[in-house]
Amino acid sequence: MVVYSFYIFDRHTECIYSKSWLPPPAASSTDILPPTHSHPQQPPQQPPQQPPQQPTSSILTQKQYSDNAKLIFGTVFSLRNMVRKLGGSDDAFISYRTAQYKLHYYETASNLRFVMLTDVATLSMRNVLHQIYINLWVEYVVKNPLSPVEHKGGEGVRNELFELGLDQFVRGLM
Repeated sequence: MVVYSFYIFDRHTECIYSKSWLPPPAASSTDILPPTHSHPQQPPQQPPQQPPQQPTSSILTQKQYSDNAKLIFGTVFSLRNMVRKLGGSDDAFISYRTAQYKLHYYETASNLRFVMLTDVATLSMRNVLHQIYINLWVEYVVKNPLSPVEHKGGEGVRNELFELGLDQFVRGLM
């Protein structure tokens, strides 16, 4: 199982947290260094017959993360509306799958929306998202007296314990 990314949206449809666990690129780790960290004195690590990879192609900017979050929320919003219209009062939207990824969705009673993108072979992650909500979000963010109740303007979650716990939890699943 591979987890690609994780998003939390608040009740105002703003992305307040996002984390990406992209699979390692096919090239070596020295190929992904930004240009400011390159060492011109050292010989290249790649064989000469392969074209060098652009370091900026694998590094997403903050704007690209924001755009991805907006696209994901728009997709979830549209699919949930379609499921409600076709399925009646029973809101049964849990996940959907494409050829490249599977999107898992969990919504809390306070309208927090947890979204996880995984590989297509992954079974339902609804229980995992529920566990992230109960064991990590409630424990480290909700019960933290220094954490804001509302994340105005999409202000992200800045909680080191939450981030470390989430990273350990998800890496334990992989």
